[in-house]
Amino acid sequence: MKKKLQVFISSTYTDMIEERQAAVSAVLNSGHIPAGMELFKSGDKSQKETIKRWIDESDVYMLILGGRYGSIDEETGKSYTHWEYDYAGEIGKRRFAVVIEDNSLRDKAMKNPDFMERENYPKYQDFKRDVLGNISKFYEDLKDIKLTVMESLKEYEADDKLVGWVKADQISNVEDTLKENAKLLKDNAKFKTEIETLKKRQNQNNLINGWDYEELKNTLIKRDITLPMSLSEIEEEMTLLQCFVRMADRFSVGVTNSARNKSETTRALYYHVAPKFLPYGLLEKVKVAGVQYERIQTSKEGFKFLAKYNIRNARIMN
Repeated sequence: MKKKLQVFISSTYTDMIEERQAAVSAVLNSGHIPAGMELFKSGDKSQKETIKRWIDESDVYMLILGGRYGSIDEETGKSYTHWEYDYAGEIGKRRFAVVIEDNSLRDKAMKNPDFMERENYPKYQDFKRDVLGNISKFYEDLKDIKLTVMESLKEYEADDKLVGWVKADQISNVEDTLKENAKLLKDNAKFKTEIETLKKRQNQNNLINGWDYEELKNTLIKRDITLPMSLSEIEEEMTLLQCFVRMADRFSVGVTNSARNKSETTRALYYHVAPKFLPYGLLEKVKVAGVQYERIQTSKEGFKFLAKYNIRNARIMN
């Protein structure tokens, strides 16, 4: 949906009739709405307030500066054109200007000497310097004005900060679009929350009893244990990781501290090996119902660790 920008066209009056008509034509041909001071008479306070309101409601302010400064506003001591230009700047309107070339101004003045400022020439020069210090272009003829208007409005069309005007029959479409955007924003926020929840769950699934898998694995690699001869043909030293993997089958069914169990292997596993893994949550003590002894077995986290270890080893071997 293309927005229509309202363009307030400002200039002195009698010397700029053709130039202003060219600007109005260019604004209309660009699909936008012209507005201008020729609708009003100068010198009335109420008319000044009306002009202010029109500038307020416009999206863009355009100045056509010829060779005249214009009639003076007694309240400000500036010409009405100068006052309009400054007011538009004070309220933050987008401004651009076309300024007549010196050669073209001389040609106009030869046809009508009143088109050259004489009475307030210093004020005119100050105003012209101010205008040229902002967004402005020189023009020689009416074609230059039309081209500058069309080029400038093309740039302003892309400015999202300029609201512009829309047809009444398009308002419902705008409302539908806003509602759809609001729904999309709400859904987006919901999806973000769900994604964060899934990430947290994934992170929790990747942890082994609160430990990162790689961190726990490296810790077990750095710590050693010496297996007694009851578990190995000789006293064998190995890392905790090697020990946990080797004894995985025995701990999966569990070992007990039952007084009836005289096996040196079981006692070594229960009293010598198992305590090394309990702090990491890889093994757990389980109370056996109806008896006085306890069983130490692989915990849920221990099985998770073994599964990750075996899967990653299988990938490496493949």
